[in-house]
Amino acid sequence: MQFRQQALAKLQSPEELDLPVRFARPQGWLALSVTVVVMAAASVWAVTGSVASTVGAPAILTHGQGSYILQSPVAGQVTAVLAKEGERLPANAPVLKVRTADGDTVVRSVAAGRVTALAATIGQIIQTGANVAAVEKVAHTSDPLYATVYVPAENAASIPANAAVDLTVSSVPTQEYGVLRGHVKSVDRSAQSAQQISAFLGDSQLGEQFTKDGRPVAVTVKLDKSSGTKSGYQWSSEDGPPFALTSMTVAEGSIRLADQRPVDWLLP
Repeated sequence: MQFRQQALAKLQSPEELDLPVRFARPQGWLALSVTVVVMAAASVWAVTGSVASTVGAPAILTHGQGSYILQSPVAGQVTAVLAKEGERLPANAPVLKVRTADGDTVVRSVAAGRVTALAATIGQIIQTGANVAAVEKVAHTSDPLYATVYVPAENAASIPANAAVDLTVSSVPTQEYGVLRGHVKSVDRSAQSAQQISAFLGDSQLGEQFTKDGRPVAVTVKLDKSSGTKSGYQWSSEDGPPFALTSMTVAEGSIRLADQRPVDWLLP
């Protein structure tokens, strides 16, 4: 009954037309303004911005011309090992001496380089064509190092020229010295087999390792130089490691791919 009287009294009272009407609280206007600004910024970024992506793949530090496997041209018994691992040899330098039925034969280097592995020992019987040494083709100690990154073939087309590359070197503590910097020098557009990689690196095990997930594409990376580091190359840390880098060091490469427009996935 009381509610009915209140309702009748309300109907009989004049409208309060002179009182202001509050449509929203100040806090509501602030929230609306922030929402509009965020949406506008997101729309602008969707049209003009880009998303950076990378591809990671195994890598190795080498000199630019790669290596070759030295094979014996004759069969016989090894009577002398005339070279040492790590030694730099000129072209046609003696590496082994092999005794055959027709006398002693000297196995010589094909091209100038550094002996990275010796597979023959004194007294060993070898056959014609046997692998006796791996020689990296480098003539001077000042020849620069390069990194070869073996990326999956499906990512090769997305790698732009001069793309930035970060290399995590296996022999360098990353937390202390950071990563090695470089830029893409060239991209081999044809996928490589284990045999091709083995021939270039002079190591059959690396050829199998780099092709275990399929035939990759070789990306040559030029390392960024720096006169302020012991290694002579630029690192993400200021000084880098307190020692020089050596060839045939395994690393992990991260290559920045071509930027992609986010509008492709923001808009239907």
